[in-house]
Amino acid sequence: MQRALATVDLGSVRSNVAALLGMLSPGAGLMAVVKADGYGHGAVPVAQASLAAGAESLGVATAAEALELREAGLDCPILVLGPLTAVEAGDAISADAELLAWSTPFLSMIIKEARRLDRSVRLHVKLDTGMRRLGLYPRSLPGFMDELATAPEVELAGVMTHFATADEQDEDFFDFQLRAFDEAVQAALLRAHTRLRFHCANSAAATRHPQSHFDFVRCGIAIYGMSPFQEDPGADNLRPALSLTSYVADVKRLTQGDSVGYGRTWTAPGNNYIAVVPIGYADGISRQLSNRGRVLIGGSPFPIVGRVSMDQITVDLGPRPQATPGDEVVLIGRQGREQITAEEIARLEGTINYEVACAISARVERRYTG
Repeated sequence: MQRALATVDLGSVRSNVAALLGMLSPGAGLMAVVKADGYGHGAVPVAQASLAAGAESLGVATAAEALELREAGLDCPILVLGPLTAVEAGDAISADAELLAWSTPFLSMIIKEARRLDRSVRLHVKLDTGMRRLGLYPRSLPGFMDELATAPEVELAGVMTHFATADEQDEDFFDFQLRAFDEAVQAALLRAHTRLRFHCANSAAATRHPQSHFDFVRCGIAIYGMSPFQEDPGADNLRPALSLTSYVADVKRLTQGDSVGYGRTWTAPGNNYIAVVPIGYADGISRQLSNRGRVLIGGSPFPIVGRVSMDQITVDLGPRPQATPGDEVVLIGRQGREQITAEEIARLEGTINYEVACAISARVERRYTG
């Protein structure tokens, strides 16, 4: 028995990477995005599995994440996708990571850190084609490229953007961003003195918009077997890699009118049995699942009743004790013919599957199979 166990099937990760590579336009590669500890799955094992399956590079959000991968012995290209302080930039450069550049002040800081370390650094210019977060406006790209060309400490490696609505049914804004990026690509090619790589597609664009593949795609959620569209992952030949389990710690008989948990938000409609499960919101089980979520025990679904607390949940077994202490409890994953997906949980919580996976806390043991 494990109080809380997240099992990650690396065979599913490899299968998902292979499925994504099979969708790509000829000549396009795949970057596996393993930021946020591999979306809660474990950055290093997922990175290793992704590279073994054919991914060419890795994407992270922070310098510390890049350092973790290097310390694990991974020597492939790593792109840091987030902003950095001067100290973080120095760490990223020391880790031989590639960085984003989106403004003259940030570029100046990168150059200063590269000089201090006596290192060169490969940069990807990030364009803001409509996301309105980090990024240079496309009209400024030619001048920025000229500025980069004057700094021997940096090498321009690529140009990128990020889509705001690739997972939405309305494609008008996606098309607007793609046109803006394509125009910037043409302008960059006129000024480029070296081979540049262009990239813009996330998981949603990679699976549905082949015109956005360019030189490589950056896939995060899909390599973990979750749907970028919050739908059935199987529709895109994706296999969920993550399961989350606990166990029945106790079974208690209630009489009609007995209440359960903080705030007395649920009362037994009759002589019901309750299973107590030692997992809670400190492990990543949202309070939004109070009186709404479900678990699997013995291959059957049972509702979560009462409030989700920090370390425990309670499950209504009905009028019969249909579980015994020690039985496995599945919160995400398959048991028998039943399955609970991250997408189902996200709908109940009013969020997205990304947050469901990332919410699984560090105190939950990770175990790897496949």
